Amino acid sequence: MANVYNNILELIGNTPLVKLNQVTANIPATVYAKLESCNPGHSAKDRIAKYIIENAEKKGILTPQSVIVETTSGNTGFSVAMVAIVKGYQCILAVSDKTKPEKIAYLKALGAKVYVCPANVAADDPRSYYEVAKRIAAETPNSVYINQYFNELNTEAHYQTTGKEIWEQTEGKITHLLACTGTGGTLSGSAKYLKEKNPNIKVIGVDADGSILKGYFDTGKINKEDIHPYQIEGMGKNLIPSALLFDQMDEFVRVNDEQAAYRTREIALKEAIMGGYTTGAVTQGFLQYAEANPLSENDVVVLIFPDHGSRYISKVYSDDWMAEQGFTNDDIHSYDLLSKTEYVK
Repeated sequence: MANVYNNILELIGNTPLVKLNQVTANIPATVYAKLESCNPGHSAKDRIAKYIIENAEKKGILTPQSVIVETTSGNTGFSVAMVAIVKGYQCILAVSDKTKPEKIAYLKALGAKVYVCPANVAADDPRSYYEVAKRIAAETPNSVYINQYFNELNTEAHYQTTGKEIWEQTEGKITHLLACTGTGGTLSGSAKYLKEKNPNIKVIGVDADGSILKGYFDTGKINKEDIHPYQIEGMGKNLIPSALLFDQMDEFVRVNDEQAAYRTREIALKEAIMGGYTTGAVTQGFLQYAEANPLSENDVVVLIFPDHGSRYISKVYSDDWMAEQGFTNDDIHSYDLLSKTEYVK
């Protein structure tokens, strides 16, 4: 029977490309968004959760009593918890305190035990969510640590799926690929596949202002002066993930919280795409790149939109949150993007 599936995991992958029409109207290139929110867990992380866990099953590492442990800013946790439910495993997740309450509630609704850790500490601090997850995995019998930042299967999952899909969907015409870099697995795996098909494809990573990744790419060194708190979840890092293949990158651009926030809301208002905060970040990064590197009508650009905006309703889509951050700079946007509410009495 067509469109009938044995379980929700069979819906992972084969996400659509959708042409952007308004936000990129002044750019002659054809620009597509790869909508990873169409995965059943609403993000690109579904791909790695399924791939890594099934790999562990094939190797006999996981048993019915196993506990899966992971570090997450939210999306990987949703995906790991979802896969764990279907396959019958327990799930323990360490998140940073940048994670909004509704995300934590979502994780708990999927049966995960959640540890909330301070975000603004060094990666090797015992309180960081990296170190907390490592400790929990070490102390928990029969546990498996996903370790997405340093797991080559993270990158391989996207090499096997996302990159191949983009190549086929664009009929090999893609000239530029952009994605936000957190673990780096999405962009690295996709880039590796695509560059094997055509080494002339330009791959641009989008980093957060407050992260070390762009500086490391540019200089080969970690500049601790680059590190400062920022609001965008799921991108940028204060460590260098091995899942991020710098040799597959051509350039990095850096975006800040405010630019990314307004761009996220603009995409919703102009393209009717409710994307997450990194949707605005990757689009802002592309617009900055296109300003410095003019594109032609022959160029075909793919932006990876990694997750769904429903997870950011009390953050980037909240007028109150925007105001609390001081995001009121009229120079960033050409019209008022803040929504209007009228109450009838």
